[in-house]
Amino acid sequence: MTHVLKKHKFLLCLISVYLLIQILSLRQIDILSSYIIQIIMFIGINIVMTVSLGMVNGFTGQFSIGHGGFMAVGAYTSIFFTTIIFQLLGMEPIGRTIGGYAIFFLSVLIGGCLAGVAGLLIGLPTLHLKGDYLAIVTMAFGEVIRTIIRVSDPLGGPRGVSGVPAMTNFPIIFIWTVVSVWLMRNFLWSTYGRASRAIRDSEIAAEMIGINTTKQKMIVFTISAMFAGFSGGFYAHILQFVHPDSFTFMKSLEYLIYLYIGGANSISGAMTGAIIFTIVPELFREFQNWRMVLYSLILIIIMLFRPNGIMGEREFRFIKRR
Repeated sequence: MTHVLKKHKFLLCLISVYLLIQILSLRQIDILSSYIIQIIMFIGINIVMTVSLGMVNGFTGQFSIGHGGFMAVGAYTSIFFTTIIFQLLGMEPIGRTIGGYAIFFLSVLIGGCLAGVAGLLIGLPTLHLKGDYLAIVTMAFGEVIRTIIRVSDPLGGPRGVSGVPAMTNFPIIFIWTVVSVWLMRNFLWSTYGRASRAIRDSEIAAEMIGINTTKQKMIVFTISAMFAGFSGGFYAHILQFVHPDSFTFMKSLEYLIYLYIGGANSISGAMTGAIIFTIVPELFREFQNWRMVLYSLILIIIMLFRPNGIMGEREFRFIKRR
């Protein structure tokens, strides 16, 4: 069994490296445009955000709609160290050098950790709440974060922050997405993941068999917020311009749509929803006047015929536990 597991992981690594090389080769010979590469990068960001939200909403049975707030914490923390602090000192932002990338990765790491701390601080007093009450608190947190940013002049205030260096590239996002999904997949198939599913199915029964439900929910919520913070840091350095309105309630709602359309109780469902509904709005750009109507109709049709999401509780073979 151990030999099969090692072989399975080795094959996944080979496939990932092969896909990375092929996409970079297509980009090099101009078959894939910069626009398509950027869409693929957004798909990677959305996959990590949706899977991390699924850890809370799908696998633990809570209902959080404040993921955009954690993303904002990571985004603004990272650009503070790569852009804002240099602008305040009258210096040029970091460039694509070894030192620049070191500062960039360190800033993203700090942003993710601060987002995790924010998740811990929000979760401590609120995770005993359930359903609509937890949703309201997490939504309020997202709006509080956005308001604090808007009134903070050093963070750009309502003007936003421009001149953010384009440090995030396709190889970084590809590796980040693969590693993040692999880490979250291992967590959700571990003892902690089984405890989360027990809480989702029946919190009272989970407590009776000895699971510390409050501690378990705190761990999941903090890890989920941390991954959202990391994603926010990478996202900010793709856009090169960050504004408080980039992280409104609608941003959190987008990830809810990706999750529940794909299948909340499935890692594969979260990935599927993120991929499909990152691409679909781009396909409808030619029908600008009817874009949101068509988008909404697709959502309604899927919910009518697949109420548990596209994937339901099924998983891709490479996601399943062997």
